[in-house]
Amino acid sequence: MESYVGKVNAPEFPAGLAWVNTDRPVRLADLRGKLVLLDFWTFC
Repeated sequence: MESYVGKVNAPEFPAGLAWVNTDRPVRLADLRGKLVLLDFWTFC
């Protein structure tokens, strides 16, 4: 399996996003070294 560590940079989150279950905006630096679960959902 090929590793993408250090090869692909994620863009920073745009300013002004509405965040849920946090008292401040999240930055990518806050997530470094942590397991992140992305949950995509829709109402349709």
